[in-house]
Amino acid sequence: MVEDTAPAEQSGLRRALSARQVGMIAIGGAIGTGLFLSSGLAISVAGPAVIIAYAVAALAALALAYALAEMVVVHPEAGGFGAVIREYLGGLPGFVSRWMYWAAQVVNIGSEVIAAGLYLQFWYPQIPLWVPVVGFSVVMLAVNFAAVRFFGEFEYWFAMIKVATIVVFIALGVIYIVFGLPGHAPAGVGALTEHGGFLPNGLGAVWLALTVVTFSYLGTEAFSMTAAESRDPSRAVPRAARNTVLRLALFYVLGMAVVVSILPWNEVSSSDAVSESPFVRLFSMVGIPAAAGIMNFVVLTAALSAMNTNLYLTARMTHSLALDGYAPKWFAGVSSNGVPRRALVLSALGLALASALAFFTEKSAFPLLMGLALFAALVVWLMIFGSHLVFRRRRAAQGLEPSPVRLPGAPVTTALAMLFVAAVLLTTPFTEQFNTAWKAGVPALVVLAIAYYAIKRRQRA
Repeated sequence: MVEDTAPAEQSGLRRALSARQVGMIAIGGAIGTGLFLSSGLAISVAGPAVIIAYAVAALAALALAYALAEMVVVHPEAGGFGAVIREYLGGLPGFVSRWMYWAAQVVNIGSEVIAAGLYLQFWYPQIPLWVPVVGFSVVMLAVNFAAVRFFGEFEYWFAMIKVATIVVFIALGVIYIVFGLPGHAPAGVGALTEHGGFLPNGLGAVWLALTVVTFSYLGTEAFSMTAAESRDPSRAVPRAARNTVLRLALFYVLGMAVVVSILPWNEVSSSDAVSESPFVRLFSMVGIPAAAGIMNFVVLTAALSAMNTNLYLTARMTHSLALDGYAPKWFAGVSSNGVPRRALVLSALGLALASALAFFTEKSAFPLLMGLALFAALVVWLMIFGSHLVFRRRRAAQGLEPSPVRLPGAPVTTALAMLFVAAVLLTTPFTEQFNTAWKAGVPALVVLAIAYYAIKRRQRA
């Protein structure tokens, strides 16, 4: 029998999410627009060997998912991984991890809603950008204000569009590579080596690409936040963890393998223009009419799906902080249908600020915020692995039964994954895309540590 240290009823949340909804929420949070558009950035750095980078990062994400599921099944409480970190690493890490994650997700929400507005302008270029940004923000907040079962169903079908598109893309790509398409002979896999070799820029470039690639897997931890609202966390959470990472690995690794097998790696655009997406190029070759328009709809739903899930995550994170006394108690309140609407208000304010910074300071302040988002996410991963090491040691020392879910090879696999994440974090200053990570992340850590001790002093007074 697995203990439930903080049942949902204590937090006011409702156990209303089904297993299929939990699984798709995790997918929705992890797959944004990156796979469809900005994956070209990683390809431009590593060439065809980007396949290796995606496979290696998938192993780290798989280790994280199993380690987190192992702990969350024992502690299916509000706050997900944040509550677990507090339990096993202490109050300061629990405080810092949750507030940093909240800030990271708010930045992501701001960038996704700006992207969604730009995608709508693909069809209606005359509309001012602020109109769809405000409109989408209101709609997504309304979805999150509704009962959690409605949110779960909405996100299930939103995320399903992304999943279906990726599956079709991979299937068409494999058919084109092996059998050819109407009017096109089989492509084969010559593009993997014909343009400077499989490793055109060397192994060092593959490692540098890992910063971009690992960013694609961030969001894997989202499933843990659903544990307190899952109808059957002991079954739904492990299934969501396993399926999320396996699907992500298949989508990213196979998706990238298809792209670099069909298109010369040095011609794959790293631009964000929908019309230049590798997906659009393949769909156009198949003869699908209006491929760019269809793809624009897909990336629009991808952005809104990620935004929707991240709003859910930030609200639950704020709610759990308030329950622990690390945010104003007002944010711990929930509505009659079990939704932390007050916490959503704070997320809405953060969304407005992030959107404004993304729009008005695209070349100055916003890159710092994106660096903070990556730094925060990687630090959270490190804390999750650290918690898992303590979790295993403490349960063994206390003679408790093992968790129903176990990370194979732990604690060795835990330590190896932790070293990998730390190495990626140390590499970020050397990459053009994320060299702001430490500039923004370290000051944020210092500020949060000061805030934590100030709160503790006030609580003791």
